[in-house]
Amino acid sequence: MEPSNKILLESGTNELEIVEFRIDELDGKGNVVPCYFGVNVAKVREIIRLPNTRKVVNANPSVSGMIKLRDQVITLIDLSRALNKNCDGILADRVIVLEFNRIIVGIQVHSVSRIYRISWEHVEPPVKAIHDANITGVVKMEDRIILILDFEKIIGELSSTMALSAPGEDLLLAHSAINRHEKTILVADDSSFIRKTMCGTLRDAGYQVVEAENGEEAWEYVCTVRQQCAESGKAVTDCLNLVITDIEMPRMDGLHLTSLIRKEGALEKLPVVIFSSLASEDNKLKWRDLGASGILTKPDLPHLVEKADTLVL
Repeated sequence: MEPSNKILLESGTNELEIVEFRIDELDGKGNVVPCYFGVNVAKVREIIRLPNTRKVVNANPSVSGMIKLRDQVITLIDLSRALNKNCDGILADRVIVLEFNRIIVGIQVHSVSRIYRISWEHVEPPVKAIHDANITGVVKMEDRIILILDFEKIIGELSSTMALSAPGEDLLLAHSAINRHEKTILVADDSSFIRKTMCGTLRDAGYQVVEAENGEEAWEYVCTVRQQCAESGKAVTDCLNLVITDIEMPRMDGLHLTSLIRKEGALEKLPVVIFSSLASEDNKLKWRDLGASGILTKPDLPHLVEKADTLVL
């Protein structure tokens, strides 16, 4: 899976590969109901059978314990508990080892089926009526629905060391020479949890912030600003000073959004920062080739304002 995954992360094809897995639950009559979920292959390090587990004293109920993976000890999360599923008696004997945000964690699931390569255009935002903050996307297959989970949120809420940390007040008040209240930043992220944290930090620093739930929505806003500026004879950067985008988003991913911005001459001076849990050193080189002005890994929230200050001038 690695070679094709590298292509997707460097080319801005607006495609992704997902690993489909199941978390089964029991209905009111005790019948097993399969529930299908997906995770981006780019986050998957390997898939293994459940090894011997060492319990952790006073751990969150969703933490099954610790497992040894070769020479490394990693935390094992019981995803059924984290999602509040009634799975009493159903054995979760598969582990998906995830690597993102500079952490490695094992996710205990009931079964793993296959890998699908799909376009982000076919990943829909979750229905508003569901109100499940753990879900960032919905993939409709012929006979079932696959839910894309927000693992940054799920893991971050279980461990403070894996969560986003807010910058200190000294950083928020720094760079007083910048009139932040005159600067507008567009933030695109499908995770309401991440987006709220990012936008709150930028607003606390004094910036004007526009929110988009996915790349398609962000691109529509950028096009609207471009058109308005063209009609008024202004430069785009007179009205929009910075775009900060996630990679994994329904409808349009951040790499495709970045490539579209870079293809437009009127947008050539608009800075784009990629803020992603997939920001490995290798990926950073590829994303800079796409035209990213800056790249931050999601735990790096304290440097978000600092990065914005250097790009909105």
